[in-house]
Amino acid sequence: MQQKILDHVSKIIDLSDEEKAEFLSILSPVKLSKREYLIKSGEFVHHNFFVVKGCLRSFYRDDQENEANLQFAMEDWWISDYEALSEGIPARLNVECLEDCELLAIHRDAQEELYRRIPKFERFFRIKVMNSFIALRCRIMSSLQKSSKERYLEFYDRFPELENRIANYHIANYLGIKPESLSRIRKELI
Repeated sequence: MQQKILDHVSKIIDLSDEEKAEFLSILSPVKLSKREYLIKSGEFVHHNFFVVKGCLRSFYRDDQENEANLQFAMEDWWISDYEALSEGIPARLNVECLEDCELLAIHRDAQEELYRRIPKFERFFRIKVMNSFIALRCRIMSSLQKSSKERYLEFYDRFPELENRIANYHIANYLGIKPESLSRIRKELI
């Protein structure tokens, strides 16, 4: 579990053995089962989570109980309700396990202290946030400019491993289409 996050971090920054030990000391393991919620709307969020094993979805539920999938997270990804985490407000999003999950949690305060004690972690998380921002922008642009078929192909090209791990209705919801439309698109492509 610990080696996975060290491998993840080492793709961006180099750490001494002492820095690795300090980083690992502030992480807490979290295990959840399929369909359990990591975060529920209305709760306060105090942690950022690294996915060691499993797959989760972040989604918004409106007053009419309609859901909109905003993000999927699998191994080697981070997930939280970042607005709630950053602003200290109740979560507006839900994060649900789509599979049994093993995560590593870092408390907001410990992460801030980590920035102070090992400044290169600020660079690490800045790069992660920038990559997330770029991915979100690309997704918005895609939804504005591309057909349903093009959006599906883009999703499949970017995340082929998710295709068999996520229910079709979740993928369709993420793409902003009906499950029947996703089935039709897949049949056309075969």
